[in-house]
Amino acid sequence: MTAPDSPVELESQFAQWRRYVQRRRELAQPDADELEDHLRGSVDALVAAGLSTDEAFLVAVKRMGSLDELSREFAREHSERLWKQLVLTGSGTVDARSRRDLRALVLCAVGAAVSVRVPELFGVSLEHDGAFYGPNVGVLVLPWLAGFLAWRRQVRRPLLGVLVALFMLGAVAANVYPLAETSQSVVLTSIHLPIALWLVVGLAYAGDEWCSPRRRMDFIRFTGEWFVYFVLLALGGGVLIAFTAGTFKAIGIDPEVFLAQWLLPCGAAAGVVVAAWLVEAKQNVVENIAPVLTRLFTPLFTAVLLAFLVAVVWTSSGIDVEREALILFDLLLVVVLGLLLYSISARDPLAPAGPFDRLQLALVVSALAIDVLVLLEITGRITEFGTTPNKAAALGENILLLANLAWSAWLLLGLARRRTPFAALERWQTGYLPVYAAWAWIVVLAFPPLFGHV
Repeated sequence: MTAPDSPVELESQFAQWRRYVQRRRELAQPDADELEDHLRGSVDALVAAGLSTDEAFLVAVKRMGSLDELSREFAREHSERLWKQLVLTGSGTVDARSRRDLRALVLCAVGAAVSVRVPELFGVSLEHDGAFYGPNVGVLVLPWLAGFLAWRRQVRRPLLGVLVALFMLGAVAANVYPLAETSQSVVLTSIHLPIALWLVVGLAYAGDEWCSPRRRMDFIRFTGEWFVYFVLLALGGGVLIAFTAGTFKAIGIDPEVFLAQWLLPCGAAAGVVVAAWLVEAKQNVVENIAPVLTRLFTPLFTAVLLAFLVAVVWTSSGIDVEREALILFDLLLVVVLGLLLYSISARDPLAPAGPFDRLQLALVVSALAIDVLVLLEITGRITEFGTTPNKAAALGENILLLANLAWSAWLLLGLARRRTPFAALERWQTGYLPVYAAWAWIVVLAFPPLFGHV
């Protein structure tokens, strides 16, 4: 057995501290090396003064101060890094890897843009055939995103075969059933198939480490950062479309058909891949936006949910569980889950429980209470009027959210009371992702025949 004060044990402590430091992307590698040299010097001095290596390490880390403060200090001293990250390269030269990435980006972005127009060759109109494009949009675009990420990760052939098979399964599920345009299953497939295929993209992102909770959490972070970049691209694209429409109309040319049927759909499809490339290449620039928004909106959503629960008790009103209301409540619960996920993704795992953790507990408990009310209403309507695809899907989704939120509340309570480690909450959330994927595939594959393609 290794002695507590052995050099091996000390190096293990340094390695753990180094991994912790590297989570802070405000600190470049030279900064981390500088901090480690300073820490090692402090430990050596304390050991020479008579402390044990364990004591010396703890005292030196304590003297170094808060890593948050150190990160902010380095960010202030090296603020020019932010601007250098906003361009392709900092030196004006492009290395071989960057050129390969750009070529792969262009290929996949063009492939995604072209894919949304290919059905036109077979008589399918983007303008009139929403029943086709709704279920198939993920099948047309997301394989290119997965391909780009798989290429960057250099995934092995077995996993590549799995990715191809899952996307082919999605294509079959979107097109094999004889569904009318007014079918509820068209809407359900349009919602659930992109979710299922996005988690297939997660397989490409994580590569051979999908079973690792750390890599799953990385994919959750990637999703938030991708969303931020995609929204920014969409805002820029909206300005481009507005200027294009205005300038061409000024000379008597109406570009509406080109904008609506070509620029907008092709640009949006290409933007899905470009946003992922931006996350991969420039994630240090805006990677903290999602956690910052989480900090801002968590108290606001908590107040709204608590006010809603008070109103329900005060008025004794039931909840409308028609389709639009079901979608609204499910989106609300998903937003709550997103707030929880992104606060977890940015939280210092070694930090003690604080007021924000208790605020999150209140948010999750409020959402849990609303979920119970919705489930009671759905169950009552199904018992009284029978089931429909929409109600069955909502019932299953709310049961899944109920299980997730209930155990999350229990873990947050343990965290707030300092009886449960933060890692348990992180493992629970990342481990639950396959459950959502499985349910999405069930809705896509089993619901249409189960409900007679209604």
